[in-house]
Amino acid sequence: MTQAGKVWTVQEALDWTRGYLERKEDANPLFSARFLVSHATGLSHLELYTMFDRPLSLDERDVLRDAVSRRGHGEPLQYISGHAPFRHLDIKTRPNVLIPRPETEVLVDEVLSFLGGMSASRVIEVGCGSGCIACSLATEMPACEVWATDISPDACCLARENASDAGLDSIVHIIECDLDSGIPDELRGTFDVLVSNPPYIPDAVMEVLPDEVRGYEPHLALAGGADGLDVFRRLLACADGLVREGGMLAIELHEGSLDDACRLAEDAGMADVRMVRDLAGRPRILTCSRKVRP
Repeated sequence: MTQAGKVWTVQEALDWTRGYLERKEDANPLFSARFLVSHATGLSHLELYTMFDRPLSLDERDVLRDAVSRRGHGEPLQYISGHAPFRHLDIKTRPNVLIPRPETEVLVDEVLSFLGGMSASRVIEVGCGSGCIACSLATEMPACEVWATDISPDACCLARENASDAGLDSIVHIIECDLDSGIPDELRGTFDVLVSNPPYIPDAVMEVLPDEVRGYEPHLALAGGADGLDVFRRLLACADGLVREGGMLAIELHEGSLDDACRLAEDAGMADVRMVRDLAGRPRILTCSRKVRP
């Protein structure tokens, strides 16, 4: 960026970007400015503050100009940069695929805790999106084989890229299908865990989501019907055919839907039904298990 022929430094780029985004009513203009200048320069957030006087190159200026314009229109930072952190991984992101979120890391924790004593395990993830859950489980749990499905071709393509980048091609298997319809018959009833972060936003909440979510992230991956439990009901219906007796279901849901979801799970004959809170203390995850028949 230039001003009267003067090349802007990191400090000046940060100040200008913050001011521009404040005028655009960005929710957190300082954070966004740091993120975008870091993205454009390749400097970490810490390095930005030790290199205030470093000038931006012409290429960096062009990247920043484009990124600031996109953010000014409300595009999520993760789509602009093309990646998002998730647990120990750097996950590629792309428009039309849901952005990984920190609260979903708790879902992975619950599954890892259940699998902790097993020498080998098999997990099915339904609705894998970017593949962040599947790749995390395969990375952090030794001898864990993961089958992951999604109805979106864009999501499956991105999940395969993330699995490949993490060196997990041989143990993370991505299938494009509706829920479990593409799972081979010989695998049914063999899964130790069914994990899912399905579409779960109730219709009324969809209407008041922030513009950067509702306007950019895929409706298919968000909308859960009137009570947010449309897909959850379908997952309960197919669980018996997928998960072994004593196996676990771990499903992320909207905080306002958890009580109803627990009742549905109990009515479906599930055992050990419990609610887990996310990092902010909100009800977020339902876990339960398939009953062991006497």
